[in-house]
Amino acid sequence: MPELPEVETVRRGLETATLGALIVGGEVHLERTIAHPVSVGAFLAGLSHCAIAAWQRRGKYLLARLEVRDRPSGEKGGGWLGVHLRMTGQLLWLSPDEPLQKHTRVRLFLDGDRELRFVDTRSFGQMWWVPPQTPVEAIVSGLAQLGPEPLSADFSPDYLYEQLRRRHRPIKTALLDQGILAGLGNIYADESLFLAGILPMTPCNDLDRPQTQRLYESIVKVLQTAIAAGGTSFSTFLNLHGVNGNYTGVAWVYKRTGEPCRLCATAIERVKLAGRSTHFCPQCQGI
Repeated sequence: MPELPEVETVRRGLETATLGALIVGGEVHLERTIAHPVSVGAFLAGLSHCAIAAWQRRGKYLLARLEVRDRPSGEKGGGWLGVHLRMTGQLLWLSPDEPLQKHTRVRLFLDGDRELRFVDTRSFGQMWWVPPQTPVEAIVSGLAQLGPEPLSADFSPDYLYEQLRRRHRPIKTALLDQGILAGLGNIYADESLFLAGILPMTPCNDLDRPQTQRLYESIVKVLQTAIAAGGTSFSTFLNLHGVNGNYTGVAWVYKRTGEPCRLCATAIERVKLAGRSTHFCPQCQGI
């Protein structure tokens, strides 16, 4: 699943390409992609003749603030467009004449003869239209369950320590909990734990304050590095223009099972934790 750096990469691309663009129509090729409203017609009608005023990211969600333009008086519109890429979703900025990909789910047509196309092989991705004067969290319910953003002032060493000190589960599992920290996932949890020198299976309540401080700093550093690299180049992630990210080439442990650690040359190991592949260096992370 795309994580914070991948979603932030897409957000930045959307902000550059689509800001101020007017949605003039659309097509829904897979109805279950639309999580709200129930009617596909209502979804498209809500977006029609709305301009994209801003793109925001919350955890792994993308949110476009919409402004009504050139719409008959009394017709509802504006509000928000919400998108979650889930496992394999891609938002692509194309000409409407581009051939349709096999797994095209939603097409939004914008002025200037451009199209924002949602392609999703596994079909788990979702889109929402949130009417104006409606709290976004009331419709996109997952937003209300999210913890703080890891690159915001709400995330701090003290916050992380307080969240972990009474929990007994492995630290890797806790870092994947979106209620503790929004946007972190399997890739960057492994990378952060490596930089902090902490084994993924360490119980949360075994971590002292210096370890938690190191982990906090590692999370911030890894996410900033990955955003600068345009995300990870795993097979299903593409930015708005259909290009992979570059982070995998500099990853410390992720998908490097059996390869030498970049610091000590010990072979990177892989185990399963709560059903998730977990990569670590047994030397640098303290066995």
